[in-house]
Amino acid sequence: MSKIKKVGILTAGGLAPCLSAAVGGLIMRYTEIDPEIEIICYRGGYKGLLLGDSVRISPEIREKAFTLLLYGGSPIGNSRVKLTNVKDCVKRGLVKEGEDPQKVAADQLVKDGVQVLHTIGGDDTNTAAADLAAFLKNNNYDLTVIGLPKTIDNDVYPIKQSLGAWTAAEQGATYFRNVVAENSANPRMLIVHEVMGRNCGWLTAATALKYRKELYSNEFVPEIGGVHPKRYDVHGIYLPEMEIDLAKEAKRLHAVMDLYDCVNIFISEGAGVEAIIKEMEAKGEEVPRDAFGHVKLDAINPGKWFGKQFAEMIGAEKVLVQKSGYFARSAPANAEDLTLIKGCVDLAVDAAMRGESGVIGHDEAHQDRLRPIEFERIKGGKPFNVAFPWFKNLLREIGQPEPVAVRK
Repeated sequence: MSKIKKVGILTAGGLAPCLSAAVGGLIMRYTEIDPEIEIICYRGGYKGLLLGDSVRISPEIREKAFTLLLYGGSPIGNSRVKLTNVKDCVKRGLVKEGEDPQKVAADQLVKDGVQVLHTIGGDDTNTAAADLAAFLKNNNYDLTVIGLPKTIDNDVYPIKQSLGAWTAAEQGATYFRNVVAENSANPRMLIVHEVMGRNCGWLTAATALKYRKELYSNEFVPEIGGVHPKRYDVHGIYLPEMEIDLAKEAKRLHAVMDLYDCVNIFISEGAGVEAIIKEMEAKGEEVPRDAFGHVKLDAINPGKWFGKQFAEMIGAEKVLVQKSGYFARSAPANAEDLTLIKGCVDLAVDAAMRGESGVIGHDEAHQDRLRPIEFERIKGGKPFNVAFPWFKNLLREIGQPEPVAVRK
């Protein structure tokens, strides 16, 4: 029998198609190894931890834990809370004036008797957990913290593949498969597909790749004009890592518009953000930011900005901006991600039994071996490598010039 008596689980940050499956997987694995280990889940991520709001995993929930693999979202809720942002925590009523959120969280874990804390989230979630573990250790309370890397952006150093990203790409492709038919709703239609990805273009590139693979597995009726493969194709892909020459691209896309009466482009939500911020600041407008200091991309609307920039230059009569982010990130995990989640969850529980903290992932600095990666090495904002052969080939197929990288 294990020395572990009690385990805590929380999910935090934005959604990804892995949260529910990871929670379910952890419950199942602990139940297999030792059903006597008590499990509690904090509702709403770090918010629930600060407020002492948790749910005990009962025998009835354990019996149905497999069902969680079939759902998207998080069964225990998420929130964006930065424990070191004291002002924000006070403002939101999560701690009282004069309290240290880290100490409040630590005291709650001590009160709850939690020996192992599993955090399922991105780099902000897991670095916050590492800070919390260090705080507890400095105050003579030993806590094993084990993170699982959740982000559809696939941008966490040094992890090769984050949970949920494959599913998000597949779902983004499904979303656009319907949206693209809007090209027949109006002459000279410009469709802008905005994909999530603040600092990393991996998801946009992977979504375009997946979409085109499915597209060209179909049959067409080019003789009738409206069911020509080029009308359904992707004509431009723009990522945060790429230098974008709007004038040159507009000239190329104008020719596409003249030929096929439509243009379809994929952009990462982080593409062109610096230019948008400069434009807003020049007008004296405030740039909205969240508790982590990140620019609120929904508020500045990169897709709309790109549509506006290109519309006149390519002679578009109508612009349609569609965002697949919430559709893609809320989906249940696909088979590929479920396999990845299973491997990570099993190792996470094994690490817990050994008392080994870290973030579970395929470590690029260790020949992509699956291992508990040291917290101090976890960092977000890993850029997509636009020099990958598969991406360069993708651009070549759609007639877009080879990219000039602005961030490596």
